[in-house]
Amino acid sequence: MPDTRNRIALLQKRIKRKKLDALLVTEPYNRRFLSGYTAADHGIGETAGVLLIPAAGSPYLLTDSRFLLQAEEETNGFTIELYPKGLTGLLKKLLPKLGVERLAFESHYILHATAAKLKKSLTGAGVECVATTDLIERMRLIKTEEEIKLLKKSVLRNEQVFGLVYNTIEPGMSEREIALAIELTMHELGAERPSFETIVAFGTNAAKPHAVPTDRLLQAGDLVLIDMGLVLDGYCSDMTRTFIAGKPTKTYIDRLRIVRRAQKAGTEAIRGGASCREVDRAARRVIEEAGYGEFFGHALGHGVGLAVHEEPRLSSRSRKKLQPGMIVTVEPGIYLPDWGGIRLENMVVVREEGAETLNEDTTGLDL
Repeated sequence: MPDTRNRIALLQKRIKRKKLDALLVTEPYNRRFLSGYTAADHGIGETAGVLLIPAAGSPYLLTDSRFLLQAEEETNGFTIELYPKGLTGLLKKLLPKLGVERLAFESHYILHATAAKLKKSLTGAGVECVATTDLIERMRLIKTEEEIKLLKKSVLRNEQVFGLVYNTIEPGMSEREIALAIELTMHELGAERPSFETIVAFGTNAAKPHAVPTDRLLQAGDLVLIDMGLVLDGYCSDMTRTFIAGKPTKTYIDRLRIVRRAQKAGTEAIRGGASCREVDRAARRVIEEAGYGEFFGHALGHGVGLAVHEEPRLSSRSRKKLQPGMIVTVEPGIYLPDWGGIRLENMVVVREEGAETLNEDTTGLDL
């Protein structure tokens, strides 16, 4: 179980500093970060529960009877309240009892219709609803050493899955077949779920950075790009490998080496205090100097934690500074519509003096 007590205490200090009386937590990863509660939402409009964090005193988990037993088993120090007639009705009764006059809500993760209903209902109860963003996401930016261990474990399990499936890949298999094998193996090895929909792309399909697996069959000599990740103990992994089904051509080897040098340059630029745009630029320069700059259109990387895509972003548009304890991907690529694509992706920890790579797998990189 995560150290929720200290996380709640830190959040309560932030709530007080903003002159708020409580925060309603609706974002699922934030809910899990603060409480350890793992129930999954069925979309933004059908929640498995929300947290009510007052500026002082015990936090609440508000849910319905379907999740009561799970809430009791997974949380510690939370008062659990059920809302048989809906969340708004419960809040209307509960907030005045707690003396809440200014209630913050996560404006980036709530339906507009829900927010409007909440405001209308609570105004009559003397409660002002205040839109906020990133109060908890900022707390999630810097990972503890315990979180880093969990992320490393997720990375290595993801590599284990890749290795098992990689050894079975042969001509005649479809992109969809390999993707399904990867996700089945994830579950067999104890993952909660994939951290995103697995990408398997052959040949020219690999020129699409977010390709969706099809029934295309693998031919000998095809380029294969696999982007995959899993969730283990709540924490995500994200890795991309590119290889040839058969003997690599000189063209492929040359382009792979360019992407590999770009990844190395980006990784070496990572350190505490480095700007995200500097890191992106270090890798992008390698690809540009090789003549492929126009074929690398996405940012170099992104943060990973409870969510597979979170801050910070290694982007040319970001002026944010990296801080020790952040976890980011480094994933340069070259995408040529008439040929295919190459992307290499590892996860690294930002340390004061440089980057610590969490990955150990080097499949296809020994060329």
